[in-house]
Amino acid sequence: MLSTTRIEAAAERSPLVGEAFEFAQTAHAGQIRNGSGGRPYIEHPLAVGEQLAAHGCSDTVLAAALLHDVVEESDVEVEQIRERFGEEVAGLVAALTDAEEIESYVHRKEVHRADVAAAGPDALTIYAADKLSNIRALRRVYADQGEAVGDELKAPLDVKVEVWEADVELLRSDLPDLAFRGELEEQLKGLRADRRSAAPPPGI
Repeated sequence: MLSTTRIEAAAERSPLVGEAFEFAQTAHAGQIRNGSGGRPYIEHPLAVGEQLAAHGCSDTVLAAALLHDVVEESDVEVEQIRERFGEEVAGLVAALTDAEEIESYVHRKEVHRADVAAAGPDALTIYAADKLSNIRALRRVYADQGEAVGDELKAPLDVKVEVWEADVELLRSDLPDLAFRGELEEQLKGLRADRRSAAPPPGI
């Protein structure tokens, strides 16, 4: 069961975080996240926010974390985020939004990675929490569905893992003091181990 105690407390304490919390819930209403086993989409930004709240991130970072997928996954525009939440939050959300017009998944993720790196430590920190949430969620579903979970994803599972490995390398070089980088690396290592354990023996 997802615990959101810290991000909910931040939403009650901070008008900025509280408004972002409500805005994200509205933007993601009715959405189901791919590869989640049918879970509501809103659980993902809440999990990202919870991770960051646990590490004492600023209200600006928490607000951007809650909003990081609304442009990509709804009809909300960056300008609307700017008008409502300010330039700093909008800049982070823009950096964390995929360039969907790039057809190649791998190239799109390369461009995204470069955009996040250029945006600085706050964007990288949200990016890291996003990846940690993604891998944790996928491992939970993988335990039930195995490789079949890949059918729900936007790219083959092998490609997803390769992209996450590149993400970890970026964080290792550009954000070496990230408090939860070790946890992220362990979760990715665990996913690789999960897949090896599920693979049939050679020759079968």
